Amino acid sequence: MEVLTHAEVRTREHVNAFMVKVYNWMAAGLAITGAIALYVASNEAMLRYLVTHQLVFFGLIILELVLVVALAGFVRKMSGMTASAVFILYSVLNGVTLSTIFLVYARAAIATTFFITAGTFAACSVYGMATKRDLTSWGGFLFMGLIGVIIASVVNMFVKSSGLSLAISYIGVFVFIGLTAYDTQKLKTLALSRPADIDSDTEQRGAIIGALSLYLDFINLFLLLLRIFGGGRE
Repeated sequence: MEVLTHAEVRTREHVNAFMVKVYNWMAAGLAITGAIALYVASNEAMLRYLVTHQLVFFGLIILELVLVVALAGFVRKMSGMTASAVFILYSVLNGVTLSTIFLVYARAAIATTFFITAGTFAACSVYGMATKRDLTSWGGFLFMGLIGVIIASVVNMFVKSSGLSLAISYIGVFVFIGLTAYDTQKLKTLALSRPADIDSDTEQRGAIIGALSLYLDFINLFLLLLRIFGGGRE
């Protein structure tokens, strides 16, 4: 049985408390996104407006990208409250744009894929927390894989190959499975490096940026699995 010193117990409690904050914010973001997506999908007028006004739809996507870049790049200059507000706003906008998946996939398929994603994400995140293997070396490989997926996706917008689309989806799933474990361990390492008496505002900003990282891993994994298992709308 492992015997921990008082200092090790305090460190573990500090890490666990930080990770709980990260997961709580991530779960809140997913809940907001899901609720907004369902609301918009159930409102025929709003959904029709999104589909028929492409400039508005892509404008929302661009705004989402701006918010992610702003949060990732300038979080240290924000207060904890501002960072939280930006994250919530991003979650809302993502829910609006993701509502269009209900036009492509049946609700049963979306629900099933969500639970598959949740189980896969949980297993990978637990591995990232528990493993003693240093996953730092995965970073460059996973980043290159992500770049490859993005480039191939752009090319396939013109080629429109179903075979290439499926291959991209499978490769993307493995990339985001790896990123989930990698990002989780990175957050654990970050928590270990922080002093126990860190101020609450800094702790909040760290939890928000960590939640955003895992939120993006989850959403992308979900969309890729949906392309594989979702089939078409019946």
